[in-house]
Amino acid sequence: MKDKLTCYIIEDEYLAQEILEEYIQKVSFLALKGTFVSPLEAAAHLAEDQPDLLFLDINMPDLDGLSFIPMLNPKPMIILTTAYDQYALKAYDLEVKDYLLKPFTFERFYKAVLRLYQEQSPRQFLEKKEEKVETKPEPEYIFLKVGHRVQKVATRDILFVEGMKDYLRIHTTEEKIMTLLSFAKLEELLPAQDFARVHRSFLVAIHKIDHIEKNRIQIVDQIIPISDTYAEAFYKMLKGLQ
Repeated sequence: MKDKLTCYIIEDEYLAQEILEEYIQKVSFLALKGTFVSPLEAAAHLAEDQPDLLFLDINMPDLDGLSFIPMLNPKPMIILTTAYDQYALKAYDLEVKDYLLKPFTFERFYKAVLRLYQEQSPRQFLEKKEEKVETKPEPEYIFLKVGHRVQKVATRDILFVEGMKDYLRIHTTEEKIMTLLSFAKLEELLPAQDFARVHRSFLVAIHKIDHIEKNRIQIVDQIIPISDTYAEAFYKMLKGLQ
């Protein structure tokens, strides 16, 4: 594993620069090599130094971050830092490593960079490549306790699941079912490749999604928010289905 990840900051807001620099200084495996206020200012230095990681803002006066990414060759790992959530899907199309929504905490920042640092281990990479995944047949039905009875529910009929304090409300094509069950337990029962948690209070059936716009999912007539906590895993899952 590399001792340190070298990194650059491209950010036009002075306060945001300071916060990133402070966060980077706290992390032993990060080494800040430069801070710039625009992609144009940083371009020549990036080509020469070839840092491992780039913290990149999106909205900047000369050239926005999303337009700058395709110009990078070689391209470092990129973590986008922005106050706007509507660019998340475009960002993952550009294969950015993470999307930090301002104002983000040090804990969220550390989680993002630690994952990237751990991914740099060749040994870990080889272990993942060699890992054998045992496939199980997809369950066509699950059985849920509903009041005093146990009800059979076809997984293909589930649209989405809504958290209701101690209960879950399961929206299907035919009815709404209330069950005293946790999201964690329900996710164990459902086929993982067909369902995704997108919010603390919502789990959706991937193949029932009509469209996604500005981090909001539409399924039939229901609008479901995608929270920052679940956005990264959800959009990566969508990319894997393409």
